[in-house]
Amino acid sequence: MNREYLESLGLEKDVIDKVMAAHGKAIGEYKDQASKLEQLSTENESLKSQITERDKDLKDLRKNAGDNEELAKKYSELEGKYKADTEKLTQQLSDTKLHAALDSALTAAKVRNPRTLQGLLDMDKIKLTDDGKLDGLDDQLTAIRKDNAYLFQGDPKPEYEPAGNGQPVGGDIKNIMANPKLNLTEALANKGADE
Repeated sequence: MNREYLESLGLEKDVIDKVMAAHGKAIGEYKDQASKLEQLSTENESLKSQITERDKDLKDLRKNAGDNEELAKKYSELEGKYKADTEKLTQQLSDTKLHAALDSALTAAKVRNPRTLQGLLDMDKIKLTDDGKLDGLDDQLTAIRKDNAYLFQGDPKPEYEPAGNGQPVGGDIKNIMANPKLNLTEALANKGADE
């Protein structure tokens, strides 16, 4: 849905503005839901692969449970592997949450193309707080908006309306031009004298 389509339906400007605002809000909510769905999908796939890997390791451990020394060694190896896997998974989840929150924040900031703007951000300075807010983003957005305002959607500009509300200024131009005594040179000279 775009503004031109609504204008072609003959809707008034204030009605179009309200419809576009409601539409933008709905789109933002759908983007938030899509980000959360993507996050849950990533978590689900990671957990499935981790469970499959652990089941395989446990089967191998049962087969190779010959003596206690070998079992203790395998246990230590698996413990180290699981610790590394857990840290990796935790980092992936953290990154997914950060990017989902960043996408939502950029949408709320009316960024035209969030992926393009992310390339300008120093991600090392942006941290996701425990309450789900992004720390260090606002200062960077302010600086980017100052230098690259075209990356953000601005307030709609008022439409240009010429004097006379679309009617010719100074009366009916057709009747004026039909006057056989009309002398344009004289009329222009008089107009300059009047001003």
